[in-house]
Amino acid sequence: MRLRDYTPRGLYARLAALVAVPVIAIFAIFAIYYYQEHISDVNDKLSQSIAREVGLIINICADPNHDFVMETELEIQLGLQLDCAYENGMAWPDTARERFGYSSVLRGQLAAVTDREVDVRTVENGRVLDFRSEIETGTVRVLIDRKRALAANTHFTIVWVLMGALFMLALAFSFLRNQVRSILRLTEAAKAFGRGRDMPGFRPSGATEIRDAARAVTDMRARLMAFTDQRTAMLAGVSHDLRTPLTRLKLQLAMMEQSEEITGARADLDDMSKMLDEYLAFASGEEGEKAEALRLDHIARTVAERIDGADVVEATEITVTVRPMALTRTLSNLMSNAVGYGNQCKVRLIKGPRMAEILIEDDGPGIPADKREDAFRPFHRLEDGRSQNVSGTGLGLTLARDFARSHGGDIRLEDSDLGGLRVRLRLPY
Repeated sequence: MRLRDYTPRGLYARLAALVAVPVIAIFAIFAIYYYQEHISDVNDKLSQSIAREVGLIINICADPNHDFVMETELEIQLGLQLDCAYENGMAWPDTARERFGYSSVLRGQLAAVTDREVDVRTVENGRVLDFRSEIETGTVRVLIDRKRALAANTHFTIVWVLMGALFMLALAFSFLRNQVRSILRLTEAAKAFGRGRDMPGFRPSGATEIRDAARAVTDMRARLMAFTDQRTAMLAGVSHDLRTPLTRLKLQLAMMEQSEEITGARADLDDMSKMLDEYLAFASGEEGEKAEALRLDHIARTVAERIDGADVVEATEITVTVRPMALTRTLSNLMSNAVGYGNQCKVRLIKGPRMAEILIEDDGPGIPADKREDAFRPFHRLEDGRSQNVSGTGLGLTLARDFARSHGGDIRLEDSDLGGLRVRLRLPY
């Protein structure tokens, strides 16, 4: 059991939790402490003071040796600043409530100062406490402003603190959202740059560190593009320079008397031309081509129709954003390899949760598991039965991996159900 299993995975959610959890914890501790150590204590003291005054009045009125006359009532009202009366048969109003905040505390304090049973309720919409006690000669009634007995408004302090905490959290979340937005834009730009696409309108924003990271990403992309352009230009020049003598040789062979040796030489020149095309494709990486939204199943069927022996047995409707010529070249290379090494080539398209998968299987000799990574090395040819009597430069799988990874996917080699090799090409959609 790990802590990260219970924490959010997103950066914004983690930062929000990092800010919100301490604030909520501090507010909860403050509210509990303030309630227990201040509000509760203050109300206990106020209830005790009021209970003593009410108990004193009731005890005086209940004393058989004391006559409750008008002078006594006036003296109590002036001395204690409360209303008291000596009445008989007065019923409780309908709006009177027996239960209110701290009513149990107040009744407990009354029981401690007088042996008489005292009934206390709120009247006048809860603004006044009405104390009544039955004695031998009638009913003693005491009216006290509720604010004198209970600190009823102290909870507003907690409310104001809570509102302040919520306001600060809102400011913090707004600030975090702006910072995270800059990181997300940088992430999208890095993904787009990695897939060979441009990010219109992207510019460094956010904190200084995020701006520095964004500038580093854009500078790295500029250097990589410059390096790619230089490499492509160099390979294009070499290819052009080599094609000229190759063309002359083809022309001279075509003018010579045809023989078995001449036919073989012409085939070798054709192979050299194909190699030059593959070298140039490997060097350029199809960088100049723009990505488009295409139906992957349509492209797969079109390529399979051009290759004898390739058959699309399952094709789910999938739309992907890729470079069209690069996709066509990749699928053509993979299907041609499958047909060249085996008798069958089965192609399936599967739509996963986030990735589209193209499975190309053959019934050829396959590739051992410990040599599958070597198959992706440029110009590398395996020294086993799979490479015998099959022409090529050793760039097919290398170009396929470059294509897949430049579009945010990948390629993997597995054992096929047909007995040969299965190529699993994954592309995001």
